[in-house]
Amino acid sequence: MNKQRELILAFESSCDETSVAVIEDGHKILSNVVATQINSHKRFGGVVPEVASRHHIEQVTLCLEDALNEAGVDYADLSAVAVTYGPGLVGALLVGVSAAKVVAFAHNLPLIPVNHMAGHIYAARFVKPLVFPALALLVSGGHTELVYLSAPNSYEIIGETRDDAAGEAYDKIGRVLGINYPAGKEIDQMAHLGKDVFNFPRAMINENNFDFSFSGLKSAFINTVHHADQVGEKLDHKDLAASFQQSVVDVLAQKMVNALKKYPVKQLILAGGVAANSGLRERIEQELKAFDDVSLLMAPLKLCGDNAAMIGAAGYVAWKAGVQADLSLNADPSLEFSWIG
Repeated sequence: MNKQRELILAFESSCDETSVAVIEDGHKILSNVVATQINSHKRFGGVVPEVASRHHIEQVTLCLEDALNEAGVDYADLSAVAVTYGPGLVGALLVGVSAAKVVAFAHNLPLIPVNHMAGHIYAARFVKPLVFPALALLVSGGHTELVYLSAPNSYEIIGETRDDAAGEAYDKIGRVLGINYPAGKEIDQMAHLGKDVFNFPRAMINENNFDFSFSGLKSAFINTVHHADQVGEKLDHKDLAASFQQSVVDVLAQKMVNALKKYPVKQLILAGGVAANSGLRERIEQELKAFDDVSLLMAPLKLCGDNAAMIGAAGYVAWKAGVQADLSLNADPSLEFSWIG
């Protein structure tokens, strides 16, 4: 007798992507519809919360219909509904949470609340299973964190950024270079064509903790460019990009290595939007060669950005752990991991 498949309908609307997905048994993508708003925010140089919320309202039901059709399923086939309820932009989150609650109520389905950052970790599940204990290096536009996972659905933040996240710094220096939001991919490409000649600061790299800080790097970069403009000096943008990226990668890699020495784990997970950065991926692969007993699991490039498939994967694990919300579930824009290990 065939095991009945378990289908999770997942919603993601934490920032500037509206996404709905159908995930089978926590690791198979039947559909993953993403409506991006990048073009709407480019002219502002970043995400405008009110604009994002309006786009989510316009797109969420369309994405829902497309996701069900693409997966070839109906509401009667679903096992549960998962949704990002934080962290993120409160207005944007509320759209996804409201849509998920409507579907869960109307079709008498369990409602599974998912931390957006847990979703980024579980994006790697579509490559192969997670092995515990594990360490996740999460690098995105809004967050830079080192998370220790002792078991499924157990998260402990052991290090985080004290100011700007790495991805945020990329976008901010991108504006100075005249690069449209989001700037990360283009800066990464430029960095491979330049050299680290500016030797920007590596904040906190030698401190006895696993925290990060990228605000000083961002300021040093901007001050260097502004000073050159004032004295009429022309700086090579490729060298600027390479110097900036080398500083970011050095700090991320060193903190990760320090954490691996303190926390014996079987797997390192690299995830988040900045995990698509080729310079970072190359460096992490190189550093892991010194840790024979630690395997590297990187989220697939197409799932590094925000998407509902990753929320479905994390939601499935949470559901199996007995996590469930009622219809009072609300958006939590400042949500952090609560350690249950």
